[in-house]
Amino acid sequence: MLNVKTLPFWSTLKGPLAPFLDKILAEKAEQLDADIIDEHNKAMLKQEEEAAAIEASVDTIEEKKSSYQGGYLVIDGDNLWDIAGQDSVYGNSYQWPLIYKTNADQIEDADLIFPGQYFNISTFTNAESDAAINHAKTRGAWTIGETEAADIQYLNR
Repeated sequence: MLNVKTLPFWSTLKGPLAPFLDKILAEKAEQLDADIIDEHNKAMLKQEEEAAAIEASVDTIEEKKSSYQGGYLVIDGDNLWDIAGQDSVYGNSYQWPLIYKTNADQIEDADLIFPGQYFNISTFTNAESDAAINHAKTRGAWTIGETEAADIQYLNR
């Protein structure tokens, strides 16, 4: 707290005004101190809220990561062929129909996937893998934005 009595002009104030001014200055100094403390407390509360929000975001990310085991997060430029061909997925691009079938609820057209989609990567029997490879090799012509009849037939098997 600022002590105005140490300022040079204070010594020139004598008489009946000095106690009154002391009281006013003390009240103003207390209010200033209270305002500073209040602003500090508000800033600390805001930091705590921001830290809690960051912590909640980290928790959410950790929960999602733990549920993403055996999955693949699509990034810009991905397609089912390239995803299936990755060693960490199937290691065989012709097995892309397996990803399509497992995630049919979020893939309208096997030729059109979007960044941010998360695909479950499941294991399949040899017969299921063979059927997927056969479909990929015999599917025929395709058009982006349309679900081909051959794809619908494959999904319904």
